[in-house]
Amino acid sequence: MSVADPRILDEAAQWLARRHASDFSEVEQAALARWRSQSSQHEHVWQRAQQLQSHMGKLPSAVGMAVLNRPRLSNSRRQLLRAAAFLVTTPALGWFTYQHMPWHSWTTDYRTATGERRAFTLADGSRVELNTASAISVRMDREARRIRQHTGEILVQTSHAPEFASQPFIVETTHGQMQALGTRFIVRKHEHSTTLSVLQGAVRVTPAFFATPTVVNAGEQLRFDGHGSRPDVPLETQPDAWTLGVLYAQDMRLQDFLAEVGRYREGILRCDADIADLRVSGTYQLGDTDRILALLEQTLPVRVHQHTRYWVAITRR
Repeated sequence: MSVADPRILDEAAQWLARRHASDFSEVEQAALARWRSQSSQHEHVWQRAQQLQSHMGKLPSAVGMAVLNRPRLSNSRRQLLRAAAFLVTTPALGWFTYQHMPWHSWTTDYRTATGERRAFTLADGSRVELNTASAISVRMDREARRIRQHTGEILVQTSHAPEFASQPFIVETTHGQMQALGTRFIVRKHEHSTTLSVLQGAVRVTPAFFATPTVVNAGEQLRFDGHGSRPDVPLETQPDAWTLGVLYAQDMRLQDFLAEVGRYREGILRCDADIADLRVSGTYQLGDTDRILALLEQTLPVRVHQHTRYWVAITRR
């Protein structure tokens, strides 16, 4: 049998994982039924996945999730989709594949590696994009549509599907929760706080240990921790540029600029204190951080020292 469409395998892996999760809801059950009915290939892939389950007993949910959550750089994505194809279309190979792939390395529903970005659609039709080094868990039931953001940065475009209108859409971090009021917004989780940037609509923010909520409207940004928030401020220029693989800098301190670039590459990236306040402006392609560093040498009085690929220091020239 030929390998199925990788996109369908990708989606089936997620549904297989969610179907056997303890919190699989009636809402998701209905969404799965709609997914299966999209085409004969959708249904065929699902039936073969069920056959595999009967061979192996109850398939651990981590099998499905690992196919989705594995970092998808270079050949990793193709390799894991081939593995998914074996699992779904070739039951005899399923156990071998399961035993020899690191299924238990991922515990969240969706995640990205450093330098990776990823977009997907939830069961309710909402679209979520993950920036570099981000991880979330998703739960949908009769009470709410809920995203738990563990790390990183996400952009959410909520769905207006009428069948989900009665279920609030909530994003949670350790610092509090944000309820969408029909909107498009960005959430970035820092170590000690969370930043919310509202692009369209509005979002109601309730810090974890502070009962009074704040409504943030389109064009505004709010930073908050568990005990309260700072006053709303206007959005930074092009806060969603990262969704296009771009870093936009406008008169940004070099130290702050390097902190942003460092989110997209492994290792240490630092500059000397005497050049930390040099200013950087421009539009930079995040897919090639080495090129960004080379451009800094061309436009600023600095020198880039790459002691190794993972340890880069910038000094005054």
